[in-house]
Amino acid sequence: MASVVLFHGAGRPLELVTEPTPEPRAGELLVRVSCCTLCRSDLHTHAGRRTEPTPAVLGHEVVGRIGAFGPGATPTDYRGTPATVGTRVTWAVAVGCGACFFCADGLPQKCETPFKYGHRRAEPGRPAGGLAEFVLLVPGTAWFVVPDAIPDRVAAPANCATATAAAVLRAAGSVAGRTVLVFGAGVLGVTACALARAAGAAAVVAADPHPANRNRAALFGATHAVAPGEDTRAAVLAATAGRGADVVLELAGTADAVAAALALARVGGTVILAGTVAPVGAVPLNPEAVVRRMLTVRGVHNYHPADLAAALDFLAGPGAAYPFAELVGAAYPLADAEQAFADAHARPGVRTAVVP
Repeated sequence: MASVVLFHGAGRPLELVTEPTPEPRAGELLVRVSCCTLCRSDLHTHAGRRTEPTPAVLGHEVVGRIGAFGPGATPTDYRGTPATVGTRVTWAVAVGCGACFFCADGLPQKCETPFKYGHRRAEPGRPAGGLAEFVLLVPGTAWFVVPDAIPDRVAAPANCATATAAAVLRAAGSVAGRTVLVFGAGVLGVTACALARAAGAAAVVAADPHPANRNRAALFGATHAVAPGEDTRAAVLAATAGRGADVVLELAGTADAVAAALALARVGGTVILAGTVAPVGAVPLNPEAVVRRMLTVRGVHNYHPADLAAALDFLAGPGAAYPFAELVGAAYPLADAEQAFADAHARPGVRTAVVP
C-alpha cells in the first residue's frame, strides 16, 4: 500500500489516503519519491489564485529512485545514461505528445495535449504528483539520472525552478560582459542570478522588496541587491553609464515588476517575462516606445527537456559554489502536508519540502 495526499480545492483540507502500490504499465517507470518541494505555483493553486482539476495530487518538483520498469520501458534516460532499479532520477514537468505542431516546432512544453505532473486530475492508483510515496512516469517523459554530487533538497527544485531559470537565460541569449537586472529574488530569481554570473555577466542587479531575499541574492552572485523602485533604477543606471540594463528578467510575477522591466531595459535590450504564472492584471504598453527603443520582449513558460539537462549540469558543476541547499527549509512527512503548505505560504524566498 502507498500514501497519497489529495487536494480538493482552495480552502478545503488536504486528504491523506492509502491506495494499492502502483504497478507500471507498458513503457512506464515507477519512482519512489525521495523529496518533493512546494513550488510557488503549488501555493497559487492551494490558495485559489490559479485553478487545477480536482481532486489532484500536487507537487512537481520531485526527485526519487526508480522502483520498477514497466514492460518495454527503456532503461536509459533522456541523454542515454543507463539506469537500474534504485537509480536516482528527476524528470521534466511537461510531457508532449511528440506529434502536434508545437512538439514538432521544438515547444513540447506547449503541446496541444500535454501531460503535466502535479497539474492534473488524480486517477486512483495512478499518482502523477510528488505529494505521494510513488509517481508513475508515463511513456514519453524526459527523465534524467541525477548526478551523485547533487543532494535531494537541491535536486528536487531542479525540474522546475532551476530548469526554468536555465530556459530564461537561454531565451535571453549571451549575457557575458552584460548587465542583467533580475526582478524577484525568490528561488527562481536567485537561481537566475547564479546562472547569469556563471555565464559571465559583468553585473547582476537583483530587485526584491524583502530584505532577506536581497541578502540571499548576494550569496548567489548578485553584485547589487536593492529594493524595487528608485533604488533599482539608480543601481541600473549607475552600473550602465545611464544606458539601462542589457537584459531584464521579470521573475517576481507582479504587474509593477513587468512595467519596470520594460522601462529599465536599454535601447536594443532584451526583456524576458517568466514570473507571471497567475493573473496579475494588465500592464500599459507603448508600442512606439518598444519600436524606437528596439526592445526584444519574450515570454518563457515551463522549459524544454534540454533546459533540465543544463540545470543538472550547472548544479553538479559551477552551481556547487552557491548555497542551493539553503533554499530549502523545513521538511515534513506526507501526514503533515497541511502544515507544510502553511509553512511554505509564510516563507517567501525558500522552498518547503515534503519527504514521504
